[in-house]
Amino acid sequence: MNTLPPLSDQVVVVTGAARGVGASLARKLARRGAKVALLGLEPVELKAVAAQCGPSATSWEADVTDLEGLSAVADRIKEHYGRIDAVVANAGIALGGPMMDSDHRAFSRVIEVNLLGSVATARAFLPALAESRGYLLQIASLAALTPAPLMSAYCASKAGVEAFAHSIRAEVAYQGVKVGVGYLSWTDTDMVRGADEDTVLRQMRSKLPWPANKTYPLEPAVDRLVAGIARRSAHVYAQAWLRGMQPVRWLLPSLIAVVGSRDVAKLAPQLAATAASRLRAVGAGGAADTANRSQRTDHG
Repeated sequence: MNTLPPLSDQVVVVTGAARGVGASLARKLARRGAKVALLGLEPVELKAVAAQCGPSATSWEADVTDLEGLSAVADRIKEHYGRIDAVVANAGIALGGPMMDSDHRAFSRVIEVNLLGSVATARAFLPALAESRGYLLQIASLAALTPAPLMSAYCASKAGVEAFAHSIRAEVAYQGVKVGVGYLSWTDTDMVRGADEDTVLRQMRSKLPWPANKTYPLEPAVDRLVAGIARRSAHVYAQAWLRGMQPVRWLLPSLIAVVGSRDVAKLAPQLAATAASRLRAVGAGGAADTANRSQRTDHG
């Protein structure tokens, strides 16, 4: 017998909700009757998405790498709604190109936002989820299942969040909290479109084997995430074929090492010539994170 509460009875927090997967997820959850709290760095965009989610939706400006600020927001959200039933750790940025050509601070920031930001999200919201016997969904990626040259920061961060979520699942289960991992392949978002603006990265991606070389529509992918949240699934696959990657993932590092090295060698001159264009995170979300850091430095 299914004893899970319907989404219409739940308060769901979504980080990285100003655009892309987070914004679409908030809208779809709201259509199912959930009360959604949207977190991110872009207050104007967050308010616009919240307005699309109905009168019970709220928006909260928060940096997931700022544990103190994030914990304060978590307390305010719980005070506002009285409870928090589910949290989706979705906030993330990406950086492309060879690791040795990258800016170390920008590379480290991907790890900080994607991995340590997810840790901070868990720290801030797990007390409320323990009270409600709720659900934490960590958004990972195809990048957690397979390595990819020119994406080392993103792959490292997403492999890290996958391992983190699997690890804490056993730690919080006795409190009635369920933990899931969501996997997405290339999905039509600002982040992916931003990466595709780089001609060399787009060429590299086109050389991936099918079906990993396609860009998938956003809405069906998010429908699968919503269904996973409703079921409080341990694994949620935004594209159905990703499930089939699990049994063969152990083969992929050796395969990528051989095939990927050839492709990188062919593109090396172009990569070197365009290295200066890859010193910041891609897409509008990456630009927002860069602006946020600049403001904090100026005010610090």
